[in-house]
Amino acid sequence: MRDYFIRRLLLIPPTLLGITVIVFVITRMVPGGPIERAIMEAQLAGGAGRSVAGQNMALSEAQLDRLREYYGFDKPVFQSYVDWVGKVIRGDLGTSYRFNQPVWDVIASRFPVSLYYGLVTLIITYMVCIPLGILKAIKHRTLVDNATSIFIFIGYAVPGYALGSLLLLYFSVRLEWFPMGGFVSLQFDELGLWGKILDLLQHSILPLTCYLVGSFALVTLLLKNHLMDNLASDYIRTAVAKGVSFRRAVSGHALRNSLIPIATTFGQNITLLVSGSFLIETIFDINGFGLLGLTSIIDRDYPVVMGVVFLASLLLLVGNIISDILVALVDPRIRFN
Repeated sequence: MRDYFIRRLLLIPPTLLGITVIVFVITRMVPGGPIERAIMEAQLAGGAGRSVAGQNMALSEAQLDRLREYYGFDKPVFQSYVDWVGKVIRGDLGTSYRFNQPVWDVIASRFPVSLYYGLVTLIITYMVCIPLGILKAIKHRTLVDNATSIFIFIGYAVPGYALGSLLLLYFSVRLEWFPMGGFVSLQFDELGLWGKILDLLQHSILPLTCYLVGSFALVTLLLKNHLMDNLASDYIRTAVAKGVSFRRAVSGHALRNSLIPIATTFGQNITLLVSGSFLIETIFDINGFGLLGLTSIIDRDYPVVMGVVFLASLLLLVGNIISDILVALVDPRIRFN
């Protein structure tokens, strides 16, 4: 098993190279890059009565060459990519075109926000969905199962961003129970400890509700269906026939086998810890990792785009390895060779 995970770790660098090569080439091929935006802004300024060298030209050829050199477009794509990889190896993701700051600093300022929402969402999801899935499997086709299924499917059918708009209109605009958006209030630093906690909770309830409604259905029904299959298996009937209590059969035998699909998908959810949902972050004006990626694509801030892709891909690859480890721990029959 050790050799298997060593091989998986060794596959991470070439996989990252493949992903980043594709994204890097796309950023060089799509129209509307930073140079085109600079030309358009200069043309708009020239149309308002400003000109360069007495003509109606926006930028001279020398100025364009300096722009290409500044943005790194003066070299072939392959050479530019090799230079970018060399910087990444040294721990440098470049400088943001928009913020004029190191990409690491830009990401670091957004990372705690998405990490907070991602961790809280992940913890609440598994703390609620695993017991709920067990209850629904045991109480199958009862009032409890039918009632919870209705609420689960309604929440799954409603997009989180659409629900967020409705929650803002009703609870923030009409009732004024919660703030309109933001991670914390502007006076957050002036508050005491309990005031900061209360302020954070007030800003978190509505976004967390939108994050949670979509994830409840998948985990709950996945656990319920697999647990029902295991409860109907011969080994459970044999255990009960030999005198094992039903609770012991569920918790000691069926539940562990039913957690295998949950462990399989757990590692992939690590990416959600930082990526979040850019639509929900946009609605609630949360400066998180997801919104940063979206705005960087719109603004053609290619160093930030590459940094976001690099970190998200790295987390996904590491998450897949964690999933394999969890599956091996849950199911003793699995051996990775």
